[in-house]
Amino acid sequence: MSGLTPDSPRPTDIRLHQVSRKLEIAFDNGVSGILPCEFLRVHSPSAEVQGHGNPVLQTGKRDVNITAIEPVGHYAVKLSFSDGHNTGLYSWDYLYELLQQQDTLWQKYLDRLAEAGASRDADN
Repeated sequence: MSGLTPDSPRPTDIRLHQVSRKLEIAFDNGVSGILPCEFLRVHSPSAEVQGHGNPVLQTGKRDVNITAIEPVGHYAVKLSFSDGHNTGLYSWDYLYELLQQQDTLWQKYLDRLAEAGASRDADN
């Protein structure tokens, strides 16, 4: 993940759709899309999730929602999730990267869950 440059895409609109649990985001270069809350949660840039070069598999996050979005300077947002997770700072570059690589990253996540015999559903 590279740092922000003057040419980095910046968001022009960020909208949370809590009922459908999706974050809609549009960038100033015309790129826009929707990122599910679950996807954002399991790809949190926090140390808790990313580990030290070995990401920690997040399980049981299917129904997680975003409860708050806080701007951090002019470069990121802090997302708070319904499961209490709130330590990840999502830079504009990282959100853009997630949007661009969503299909690939999601499939890798599903593959890791399957390999671990884990579930997207929370334990009851």
